[in-house]
Amino acid sequence: MSHKPSTLGEILARFTAEGELYEKLPDRKVRCLACAHRCVIFPGKQGICKVRFNDQGVLRVPFGYTAGIQIDPIEKKPLFHVLPGTDILTFGMLGCNFHCPFCQNWITSQALRDPVAGTVPQPVTAQAMIQLALKYGARAVASSYNEPLITAEWAVAVFKEAKKYGLKTAFVSNGYATPEVLEYLRPHLDAWNIDLKTFQDKNYRWLGGTLKPVLETIQRVHEMGFWLEVTTLLVPGWNDSEEEIRQIARFLVSVSPDIPWHITAYHRDYRMTEGPESTPPSALLRAAEIGREEGVKFIYLGNLPGLVKTYENTYCPRCGALLIERIGYRILRQEIGPDGRCPHCGEPIPGIWH
Repeated sequence: MSHKPSTLGEILARFTAEGELYEKLPDRKVRCLACAHRCVIFPGKQGICKVRFNDQGVLRVPFGYTAGIQIDPIEKKPLFHVLPGTDILTFGMLGCNFHCPFCQNWITSQALRDPVAGTVPQPVTAQAMIQLALKYGARAVASSYNEPLITAEWAVAVFKEAKKYGLKTAFVSNGYATPEVLEYLRPHLDAWNIDLKTFQDKNYRWLGGTLKPVLETIQRVHEMGFWLEVTTLLVPGWNDSEEEIRQIARFLVSVSPDIPWHITAYHRDYRMTEGPESTPPSALLRAAEIGREEGVKFIYLGNLPGLVKTYENTYCPRCGALLIERIGYRILRQEIGPDGRCPHCGEPIPGIWH
């Protein structure tokens, strides 16, 4: 007797648990609180992310698997002010609450939305993942590769295990969060890198969201005491006007001039293989100068190692001393001690250094 092969959706439904980020509504409907879409989901239906679904009035969420796991330099996240020169175990699941046409992780993020995306999930326990991190000497664990907000319950299960061994924890996220999910994550999560993709609401709508929740998340994450770094992928002709770069820089400074801002080069990917040309080094350097004019203290230019002058390095904002020298994800020199201070003038450098 032949069995029909399971679809990816059927396979993923086996790797679920009851969610913690939702409320029950009349008629067995539920409202999901994991992201700013706040989907009201009818019985038998999925949220916008495609991976959180209503099973007879119970919200089922992804749990107990990975679609990708890797040991990376922590600089690759990018996190430049968190334990520089150490390794981080990064894990991801499937699905996303956006549908960015230039996504570089589309194989995992666009699973169930795009028939050519997706990969077979591998069952794993939180304990097994953390043992892997310890085996390879990783000092931190990150949820990335897809949108971690929509798999927050699984991330918390992994991070609880990580904390038993003193590991730091991180989210690489689009920042489309709710106050509820931030409160849920706060006891277990140390650091965020949030994509601030554009400062135009119409551009965010093209990606599947709106601008306001992302700005509110950046403000809240900073106020709640998480460590925060922000990334903007500079796409020629889309978000690279001087006015827009200035608006982003002014917004970040209004939250805190100490937030490191990673401005990274776009390359053609996914649905934009015929799109704009790759971002040239000159465009990144121009954006960095605008950011400096507006008062951002720490600006880093990414995806073009060795081609962006001194903008891969960390300098003391007070005395100008070179504190961390980098090429790409490689640390060539590191002078910030566990006390997080500049050894030349004693200025505290914001970040997680020990």
